[in-house]
Amino acid sequence: MDVHSRQAQLFPVLTPLQIEVAKRFASGEPKTFGPGEQVSSIGDREVPAWLVLSGRLDVFGKIGSHSETAIVSHGVGHFSGELNQLSGRPAMAASRAGHHGCVAIPFDATHVKALIIGSAEVGEIIMRAYILRRVALIDTGNSGTVLIGHDGNSDLRALQIFLSRSGYPYVVVDASSEGEGHDLVERLGIRDSDLPVMVCPNGTVLKKPTDAEVACCLGITPELDPETVYDTAIVGAGPSGLAAAVYAASEGLSVIVLDERSAGGQAGSSSRIENYLGFPTGISGQALAGRALNQALKFGAEVALPLRISEMSPPVPGSRRDGLINLRTTDRRAIMARTVVVASGARYRRPSISNVSDFEGAGVSYWATPIEAKWCENRDIVVVGGGNSAGQAIAYLAPKVSRLHLVIRRELADTMSTYLIERIAALPNVVMHVGCEVASLSGDASLLAVKIRNLKSARETEFEVRQLFMFIGADPNTSWLCPHITTDRAGFIVTGAAFDPFVEQEVGRAALALETSIPNIFAIGDVRAGSTKRVAAAVGEGAAVVSQIHTALGIRDGDRNPPAFLEPSPPPN
Repeated sequence: MDVHSRQAQLFPVLTPLQIEVAKRFASGEPKTFGPGEQVSSIGDREVPAWLVLSGRLDVFGKIGSHSETAIVSHGVGHFSGELNQLSGRPAMAASRAGHHGCVAIPFDATHVKALIIGSAEVGEIIMRAYILRRVALIDTGNSGTVLIGHDGNSDLRALQIFLSRSGYPYVVVDASSEGEGHDLVERLGIRDSDLPVMVCPNGTVLKKPTDAEVACCLGITPELDPETVYDTAIVGAGPSGLAAAVYAASEGLSVIVLDERSAGGQAGSSSRIENYLGFPTGISGQALAGRALNQALKFGAEVALPLRISEMSPPVPGSRRDGLINLRTTDRRAIMARTVVVASGARYRRPSISNVSDFEGAGVSYWATPIEAKWCENRDIVVVGGGNSAGQAIAYLAPKVSRLHLVIRRELADTMSTYLIERIAALPNVVMHVGCEVASLSGDASLLAVKIRNLKSARETEFEVRQLFMFIGADPNTSWLCPHITTDRAGFIVTGAAFDPFVEQEVGRAALALETSIPNIFAIGDVRAGSTKRVAAAVGEGAAVVSQIHTALGIRDGDRNPPAFLEPSPPPN
């Protein structure tokens, strides 16, 4: 993004009338800060957004051991903050009053969302600014997280992918060469076996961190109150789950969304989706997921990533928590909800190659993002798969590599959309291997060669490549479900079938179209048997399930209440 060309949208100035409208939603009275007084620090949680009434508010960032970097000076009519102000997550930048002090009025996360929804005009201005500011932080690299490691290391790559898909700014410092990375390693006493290392914005140093540890440090994973009862818990933050969250939260239901990785699901790894309604030039899966996630946060949905659900217990009649569904995560967190929406999608299918796991993250990938594309620039690669996901990856990767070997069992016309087939046919460096499969992989610490076998002749040909992309389908992600939920032979969840007669008598109604064999537990998206494996279809099911949740909870259209945070303060006399 060209930051300089969008300054007016990045840092808009509210008019006097817009300032008066905004004041109605403030979470407190105006506060006066003395010259140079610290207002907030990097890593602080629950930092309010500030509407500047007089003076200036200076915002600055810091990367690693570098000195402070000025980001912006907010003047009168400016609204501070970025996307973290919607959720109260740790601040990625700090602020202090200007040389002549500052008077500003605070808006905590709840009241920021109230303003964004309650005033369409001001809300659009702030929401656009917050999104652009996050993009600017990512692009300019003047605030965020530092990753220190050896170039090409699989653990370092995994951290890069997680942060990228989570929409968090970071910089990578090579520990192998002289410079800041080497100096930091020496100063912190970090051994080579501790790499990669992550230095969080608040200065915390993590050695070989997991995604969960990274998320905890950055505040991506919120604290969950085990006594809170949600109207609906959505398991899975792909297109269907995020759509359900947006529609449910916008209609006043209390919502929590959980996912074991990051927002977007399989669609989030697509380099470009071109057949989604309303985007004639296409949109990347990550951009679509980011927009949907911000919409869900805007309407008040709580999002907890990355948390993996390990078990689900259906309602127990007559218990203290009668009618509630209980979820438990692998780290023993408890979530209670009146309804559950299973939108957990599917897991990438692994080929039957004995040593494939040895190269995952070190040459074998199940998605194609800019990070993977950078690793294989001007090299030969192999792509396996004939579906649309493979087609999108080929169209994205082929212009960046020397030669792309496409390995498929049957003709593309049997499995891929026509527009992608035509695009692939126009790519001069794509070599088709029809009726073939990957026979074996070889290498040491990373992938060095792939052997391809012809299924008819059994002839094998070896190609020296450093990257193999697998798009061979997926299996339903349902291992955590309670055993009483009906699935088909392939493990996908059956919906809309008749309840057991005793169950139907207990609940007083028939099963709804997207409801599983257990009342108040729904399934949408790729995890559902018979679903259409398209982003638009998943989003449609996410919207449709919300009306069925209302029916299950016995809520009529006239009973739907807006979220409590939409109530603005009364206008001044």
